[in-house]
Amino acid sequence: MTKELTKELIQMARNKVLEATREYYNIAFGTKQPFSPGDKINYAGRVFNNEELEYLVNSALDFWLTTGRFSEEFEKSLSTFLNVEYVSLTNSGSSANLLAFMALTSSKLGKRRILPGDEVITVAASFPTTVTPIIQYGAIPVFVDIEIPTYNINASLLEEARSDKTKAVMIAHTLGNPFDLKAVLEFCQKHDLWLIEDNCDALGAQYFYNGHWKYTGTFGHIGTSSFYPAHHLTMGEGGAVYTNDMTIKRLVDSFRDWGRDCWCAPGRDNTCTNRFSQQFGELPIGYDHKYVYSHFGYNLKLTEMQSAVGCAQIKKLPDFIKIRQNNWRTLREGLQDLRDLFILPEITANSEPSWFGFILTIRKDNGIRRDQVVQFLERRGIQTRTLFAGNLIKHPCFDEMRASGKGYRIVGQLDNTEIILNDTFWIGVYPGLTESMLQYILNSFYDLRKNFHK
Repeated sequence: MTKELTKELIQMARNKVLEATREYYNIAFGTKQPFSPGDKINYAGRVFNNEELEYLVNSALDFWLTTGRFSEEFEKSLSTFLNVEYVSLTNSGSSANLLAFMALTSSKLGKRRILPGDEVITVAASFPTTVTPIIQYGAIPVFVDIEIPTYNINASLLEEARSDKTKAVMIAHTLGNPFDLKAVLEFCQKHDLWLIEDNCDALGAQYFYNGHWKYTGTFGHIGTSSFYPAHHLTMGEGGAVYTNDMTIKRLVDSFRDWGRDCWCAPGRDNTCTNRFSQQFGELPIGYDHKYVYSHFGYNLKLTEMQSAVGCAQIKKLPDFIKIRQNNWRTLREGLQDLRDLFILPEITANSEPSWFGFILTIRKDNGIRRDQVVQFLERRGIQTRTLFAGNLIKHPCFDEMRASGKGYRIVGQLDNTEIILNDTFWIGVYPGLTESMLQYILNSFYDLRKNFHK
């Protein structure tokens, strides 16, 4: 049998499998039951059709399980969407944050590298893994308060937070609402500080600066994304680090790929053409460059099948963003008459958010507690979530540090962070919500008012 005939038969067999996959999707997932009051309304979830399933099966048929052609395709698609030079895929958004931070600790950055004991400005009202890499490395997080109702860093505190040890700012765009990029950028530029944008909850958000709209995650030195099922794109698990700096790109890839010095992709050798002709450290001349390690790294690569799902998902991203924005707007307009009970969220000036959720803070003077509100909603099938850690410093992971008073620094009183810890929650706006679900959510909030204000 010739190679050409073999290829033809393989393609025919592949086509049959993919046709069967479409049929399977239609049977298993194609028919959805209409919403009935009381059905569970998730705060987030995967939204997909037969394309994702076909991409997934197609990649499995290659049986190339680590990063490969689908990973390259997805990196290029995300790079094009964000208009950023370099994208490195990884296995989660948390790993993306770890890689973004660790890249800035490399000795290859000279005097600008972050060293143990250096300070990084951040917020305590965040997801833990925005802060975790700082602590694990031995740097010092400096916590400042946030603003309500944008729920982002209070940029007016940045100068007070800075010291001679400050090397970076690492913060997230909260629930898809951009932080004050103008103020943060100009602060970082003024003091020659690194800026890491945790963009995991904000993929597709935009900010207007210097006469141009740009996507969040592309203003600072490094941006990160998550592709967990709750996020704007899902690959099951997965994440990405992006930058316009080739040096940072190579550092990210090194820490991701065992700490190696070589940048050859899996299955490729000697792309630098100097694999056996260099000398590093005290290694013998000509030692195999594929096994030279310039950092203490990890293995945080993504699988090819996850990337394949991403290739299908990213085609839907513009529509996903619009639906999230429309759902948020429906809730915002529908809850206007409940401003006596709740502080409603506000959009950051000069921005177009890509919403991850709809956030509410209970006003202090109405006699309703958060636990009463969320239990009322949960009994009706409406999932709720707190704003992640609320105040990370109050969690058990900080017990020893709090007792010793070492390992972190606080600027001010974190008053709004405390409000978030006690009185704030959010509900979903993801593309899986229907008009009937949104109306049921609104009706439930007004029923809540009747229930507590008889």
